[in-house]
This record gives sequence, C-alpha cells and structure tokens, in this order.
Amino acid sequence: MSPRWEPNPDIRSGRHVAHTLHAHLVFVTKYRRDVFDDAMLKRCEEIMRDVCGSFEVELREFNGEADHVHLLVHYPPTVALSKLINSLKGVSSRYLRAEYTGRINRIGMGSVFWSRSYFAGSCGGAPLTVIRHYIEQQKRPL
Repeated sequence: MSPRWEPNPDIRSGRHVAHTLHAHLVFVTKYRRDVFDDAMLKRCEEIMRDVCGSFEVELREFNGEADHVHLLVHYPPTVALSKLINSLKGVSSRYLRAEYTGRINRIGMGSVFWSRSYFAGSCGGAPLTVIRHYIEQQKRPL
C-alpha cells in the first residue's frame, strides 16, 4: 500500500476535519516554590489526565521538577487551549491544595498554587522552513 493511504495514528479525524494538534504546556508554581515531590507529581498527573479526558484531549507525556510541570497534549481543534489550561490549572490546584494542605502551607503558598502565567508551544509536524517551502512551491493558476 502506498504511504499516502496508510493510516497515521497521530492524525485524528472528525466529520469534516483531519487534524494532528500537539501542544507543549509548562505550568510553574506560585513564586517558583519547590513544592513537588514524586508522590505529588504522580497525583498531579492523575488529576491532569482526568481533566484532559473530560476535554477529549490525550495527555501524551507528563513530567516535572520541584517547581514546575511539563505536559505534551494531543487535542482536537474544537478545544480552546486557553480553556483547557484554565481547567487543568484550576482543578489541579483545588485537589492538590486539599490533599497536600500541610505541605503547601509549610512552604507558604497560601490559597494560590500555580503562577498566573504559563508556556504553551505548538509542536510536532514539519519544521516551519519545510512548510514555508512547500507552500511556496504550489502551482498557482495564472
């Protein structure tokens, strides 16, 4: 079978759309406080997987350090990334503050868990130079 017709598991499709949208997200704790340990990161991943599931988003990768987490998500075009991020940060903050109250209070974070800012970068697919070259080479009608 030609490569053109082989199904690609990364390409999701709906009724009128075929898409492969990936985003790299980074959330930082308030004041970059070192709050996470391994158990807390595992719980944070569970919470974020549940939130992603409710948005029909696939959480492909998750990892973090003491003061921030990284996520790689595969999402449909119907999902507004800002709404997903708002929900991920809000729900995880609520659960983590409730479940790790003593730890978070000792560090002095108060009622806020995440910094208001975040990083979101699109990723996957061909590099921009390849796409730009492909578009330039299209046969434009005269």
